[in-house]
Amino acid sequence: MSKKYTVGVDYGTESGRAVLIDLSNGKEIADHVTPYRHGVIDDRLPESGIKLEHEWALQHPLDYVEVLTTSVPAVMKETGIDPNDVIGIGVDFTACTMLPIDEKGQPLCLNENYKDNPHSWVKLWKHHAAQDEANLINEIAEKRGEKFLPRYGGKISSEWMIAKIWQILDESEDIYHQTDQFLEATDWIVSQMTGTITKNSCTAGYKAIWHKQDGYPSNDFFRSLDPRLEKLTETKLRGDILPLGAKAGQLQPEIADKMGLKAGIAVAVGNVDAHAAVPAVGVTTPGKLVMAMGTSICHMLLGEKENKVEGMCGVVEDGIIPGYLGYEAGQSAVGDIFAWFVNNSVPQSIFKEAEDRKVNVHTLLEEKAAVYKPGESGLVALDWWNGNRSILVDTELSGLMLGYTLSTKTEEMYRALLEATAYGTRAIVDAFHNNGVSVDVLYACGGLPQKNKLLMQIYADVTNREIRIAASKQTPALGAAMFAAVAAGSATGGYDTITEAAAHMGRVKDESYKPIPENVAVYEKLYREYEALHDYFARGTNDVMKRLKSLKAEMSK
Repeated sequence: MSKKYTVGVDYGTESGRAVLIDLSNGKEIADHVTPYRHGVIDDRLPESGIKLEHEWALQHPLDYVEVLTTSVPAVMKETGIDPNDVIGIGVDFTACTMLPIDEKGQPLCLNENYKDNPHSWVKLWKHHAAQDEANLINEIAEKRGEKFLPRYGGKISSEWMIAKIWQILDESEDIYHQTDQFLEATDWIVSQMTGTITKNSCTAGYKAIWHKQDGYPSNDFFRSLDPRLEKLTETKLRGDILPLGAKAGQLQPEIADKMGLKAGIAVAVGNVDAHAAVPAVGVTTPGKLVMAMGTSICHMLLGEKENKVEGMCGVVEDGIIPGYLGYEAGQSAVGDIFAWFVNNSVPQSIFKEAEDRKVNVHTLLEEKAAVYKPGESGLVALDWWNGNRSILVDTELSGLMLGYTLSTKTEEMYRALLEATAYGTRAIVDAFHNNGVSVDVLYACGGLPQKNKLLMQIYADVTNREIRIAASKQTPALGAAMFAAVAAGSATGGYDTITEAAAHMGRVKDESYKPIPENVAVYEKLYREYEALHDYFARGTNDVMKRLKSLKAEMSK
């Protein structure tokens, strides 16, 4: 019997990537990236040039289709694999990335009558202009004692589905009424392959306040937000919600021809990028926290019962691995902080040295910072350059570094920022572990673990836990391909469960990062200092960060 393969397509913020995966071992045979033609639309609409307001972030849905018709045939051509041996395709997506569609499933922004209205376009995950609506959702839900609120750490984000829908209703009622359904982009792109609309438990649970046992919040709750929203879940959010690994449908002939694949193969229901990475590192049971590490970090963990954990982004049954409660938390800036530092705070002499040695500036700073022992810099920092997602859920917080002297060196500051992000992860680990959701070992995937060994050792020392590193550099796409193998099933050469798929396809490197006892002891002292600063500036003792932001906004008018 010939080898079988699936395709995983990972939709990021700037581009989409297709990866062809060998089902026998999870190896990537080929990958191809297609940059989005329109990128992130955050200034003006295409064609009309209509100016967007502050905190808007849109995308063009046809860019997503172009990934399928460019990157998928590219990997097929590169490998020469027989399309008959490719048994399925799965996708993962940034979320909540949502769009309004008409009764034919077409985005409203493709309609000549609506394309000049910004609300007809895809709202990217980082569209933050629905903050007023999110604030009201949280205020009203708290007053009503809605039991869904604790499942999301006490706050619903402006990035999520309901806040974005309400913003559309508030600011463009016509678009709201012309919308047949509001869809996650991951569900929409799946519908373009299958010809039918399906919805997945991951985005519904984490981004749209859906619960496997209770469903959506009540009509009465939505009426309390706005009478026009009363029937929202029965109309514009209608439809069955399927678990991850379910088969959304079959690849339709017209799109199959454009993708270089065989019509009729299984298409898995959509998924979220970070969540798809969990089985890709072989994690299908509790006690193992997976960190998708890049510009930010998404922390994912499995549990067997629903516990309340401060600041978590959500707990969803079947949200990550069917059969378990999936917990999510996150840090809103990690790699972004290191990039900010290099772009704004590194002297020219460091750039000159890096150039002379033909190494990346980050690599040089890592090398220099590694010379120092924990605590030797005399610095401690708070990792809030982009606010705090977990455990405080507060975008108004800002960064801080304490302990500067006239002898403080660039690499010491860089190391302090690495350590600060590790403290942020420690706060999340402690919040879970101390509230009955055990965290015994960490797994790391994404760009940072592959690049920065010092960072990973610091994380191991600060959390006092072993860290295992993904073998794949394309973990979300690998995870999407694994769920495609489950959607296809064993009868066609795939797998019947994601646990079975993960046993064969999930991969981590042989080496891991283990805590160094003497470092752990010092970092325990430093973390207590971080904790004291964390609570002082974030829990109401001193709101100076918020006052400064308010003054900045006032003086910027």
